[in-house]
Amino acid sequence: MPSTLRVSQALLHALLLDTLLEVRRRSEALIADLEPEDLGLQGMADASPPKWHLAHTTWFFDTFVLQPHLASHTPCDPRWSYQFNSYYEAVGERHPRSERGVLSRPTIREILEWRAVVDAGLRQLLGKEPTPELRTLVELGLQHEQQHQELLLMDLLDGFSRQPLEPIYGVDADLKTRTNEPQWLACDGGVVEIGAETNSFHFDNETPRHRVWLDPFQISDELVSNATYAAFIDDGGYRRPELWMSDGWGLVQQRGWTQPRYWRDAHDEFGLAGRQRRDPAAPVRHLSWFEADAFARWSACRLPTEAEWEHACALHGIAMHHAHGVLWQWTASPYRPYPGFRPPPGAIGEYNGKFMSSQMVLRGSSWLTPPGHGRDTYRNFFPPSSRWMAAGVRLAR
Repeated sequence: MPSTLRVSQALLHALLLDTLLEVRRRSEALIADLEPEDLGLQGMADASPPKWHLAHTTWFFDTFVLQPHLASHTPCDPRWSYQFNSYYEAVGERHPRSERGVLSRPTIREILEWRAVVDAGLRQLLGKEPTPELRTLVELGLQHEQQHQELLLMDLLDGFSRQPLEPIYGVDADLKTRTNEPQWLACDGGVVEIGAETNSFHFDNETPRHRVWLDPFQISDELVSNATYAAFIDDGGYRRPELWMSDGWGLVQQRGWTQPRYWRDAHDEFGLAGRQRRDPAAPVRHLSWFEADAFARWSACRLPTEAEWEHACALHGIAMHHAHGVLWQWTASPYRPYPGFRPPPGAIGEYNGKFMSSQMVLRGSSWLTPPGHGRDTYRNFFPPSSRWMAAGVRLAR
């Protein structure tokens, strides 16, 4: 092997270990200022307590990386595996998701001690250059933990929002972006390619890269603002069934939706920095797909498809403002496998593929997304009724 190639691989190996340990430290930093009572908070069945997120990401490395690849590693207590397995049927039974908030044991001290044991095992395992297969698995675990860092904060916001005292996570933790007057970006039609290239990390649902046909379209260079969404509300947006999909209108009636998830009265909004005066120029956030779709219809526009969104990013680059680092953006695309998609074998194959029904795709990333985790081909997905995530709206026509 040429010496330059050996040096390059050694640097990549060192970078992987350094990045992994930095991601692991960041998870613990996210809870550093929380009170003990906050760590078990679960505001709804779709959310999980902060303590559970730290334990689950550690269980992932323990189960999928260390147990199969480090002979000296002692697996965690099987009861912990039962509690912190999320949805991997191949691994075994698990505690009900809706009851994660009742898990007062293990304590946070025990979970942090477990994290330290797993981190030590990862250092030992990566003390020598990993095989390509092991490297891919470690990077998947790293990216998985970054996903849960964002989920931890979104789940915590939901839990805090349900409390009369309206706790503050951090005075500088909230979104501070403002929008400008939107302009339309023209995109030529034709055959385009979407999906991840194979030479960089990506989740399996981002492949295979493939060709799609697009008719010519236009996409907004800005996200929809609070002021523009307020005009939709003032025009009876939540009282006009003709604007809504049938299931969405049913939820409006059943749950009494009249405004975005965290708006408070006519002027305020709740966020990780507590209750704040709502900025009319800030992008509207915490909307369900049904709300985004109804707003687009009211605007005589539509939501972009995920292929349009990805192509527009490739075509216009930074001219498509706030594509990343502000809000995830709902698309018109149902979450389905790309042509030729095949999940990997074993439990890891359950990571994405089995959720490819009854969900809608979001593109971009949010201000809560960890640095370096977003990319243009990333396919996030949630049920169309979900409105607690950091999601906003970009229009197309």
